[in-house]
Amino acid sequence: MKKKIIVVKVGTAVLSMAKSSSKLKTGKLDSAFIKSLTEQICRLKKLKLNVILVSSGAIGAGMEAIGLLNRPQNLNRLQACAAIGQGKLMKLYEENFRLHGKHAAQILLTREDFASRRRIDMAKHTIMSLLNDFNAVPVINENDTIATEEIKFSDNDMLSALVARFVGAHTLIILTDVDGLYDPKSKKVIPVVRSINKKIEKMVEPCNSMLGKGGMFSKIQAAKIATRAGIECVIANGRAGNVLLKIEKSGKLGTMFLPALKNKRR
Repeated sequence: MKKKIIVVKVGTAVLSMAKSSSKLKTGKLDSAFIKSLTEQICRLKKLKLNVILVSSGAIGAGMEAIGLLNRPQNLNRLQACAAIGQGKLMKLYEENFRLHGKHAAQILLTREDFASRRRIDMAKHTIMSLLNDFNAVPVINENDTIATEEIKFSDNDMLSALVARFVGAHTLIILTDVDGLYDPKSKKVIPVVRSINKKIEKMVEPCNSMLGKGGMFSKIQAAKIATRAGIECVIANGRAGNVLLKIEKSGKLGTMFLPALKNKRR
C-alpha cells in the first residue's frame, strides 16, 4: 500500500525564539521547538506516513548570527544572511533527527526549477528515494543565496504548495504563529473552509514582518494551489502542543481547507 505523504511547512516566526521581555522574535533558532518538531515528525513516520519538511529560518538564523535586528532590504545582504544561517538551520535538524535514527536531507529549490520538467522530475525522484529507500526526512528550502524573485516577493508557503503538488501529497500542513484563519467579524478561527473564494481572500491582506514575508495572505494562496490539486490543507499554530500529531489524529486544529472533490487524493 502506498504511504500517504504529508508536507509540513514551518515559518521563521514559529522557528524563532521570542525576546524575554516581549513577544517579538529575535531570529535565533529555538532549539527546544525544533527538538519537539522533529520528534513529532518521527512519530508520524512510525505511523507509516512519509513526511517532507519545508522549512524557513535561514535568513533569520543568519541575522541572529551577524547581530542584525531588522531584516535587510538589500538583496545581497539577504543572501548573505541566508548563506550564514542555512548551515546553522540544517545542523539543528540533523542533530535532532539523528536522535531518532533519521537523517535530515537538505534540498534547495528555486522557482526556475519548477519551470523545468526535467529538473523537477529529478527533484521528485530524489525526494521519493530519500523517503522510501533511506528513511530520511527531506528538508526543503528556497535557495535564497542565488534566488532573487523568491526573496523579494514570496515566501516558503508557495514553495510548500508546489512541493505538495508535485509529490502527490495527501495533506499540506502550514505551521504559523496564529491559530488559523480568523473571521474578522466574530474574531474566531474558522474551522473549515470548503472553497477559497473572493470572500475568503478579502479576509487577509499581504504583509511583511521583521523576519519573514507573506503573512496569512500567502498562506491562503498556497492553500488554493493545494486544494485545487486535490490536497487538503491545514493552517495551524505551530506552537500548539503536539500540533502535527493532533492534526493527523483528528484534523480538529486550526483551519482545514478542503480539497476539490474532483481531484481529491485517496
